Amino acid sequence: MLTLHAAPLVRLTPDDAAPLRDAAVAIDGDRIAAIGPLDELLQEYPRARVRHWPGTLGPGLVHDAPVPDAPSPRERIHALLRLGATAVVAARVTDPELLAAARRGGVAVLDRPRPSALVNTGRADLAAFDADGACVATVLAGRLVHRRR
Repeated sequence: MLTLHAAPLVRLTPDDAAPLRDAAVAIDGDRIAAIGPLDELLQEYPRARVRHWPGTLGPGLVHDAPVPDAPSPRERIHALLRLGATAVVAARVTDPELLAAARRGGVAVLDRPRPSALVNTGRADLAAFDADGACVATVLAGRLVHRRR
């Protein structure tokens, strides 16, 4: 089922100086099908499920800092998802159990930091942030894996 993730602002890159207003990202499976104005995507995909997020929607973050402490490797990886991270630099997950938890969860493990961006046909890794910069939702390969209530 196709899902539209909509927000008042959609940034194609984390530092996008000209974000799209009242826009959405169409996700089909684990890929981005389209990015554009919400009203146009609603016309193109009338049966899509729509999720509205406050603030800004953009690419998932690449985490290049120590992984937050938590009782288990799985919970440590979930702590990254709560921050809006969908990728982590390999040097930050050297513990075999932590690395296995990242891979099981679908978090991308990168050799080095890289810029993240929302692109058509790219992997559907995105995050929504409220006006205070707190992550309200994280989508990993098309799956909603974190939502702040």
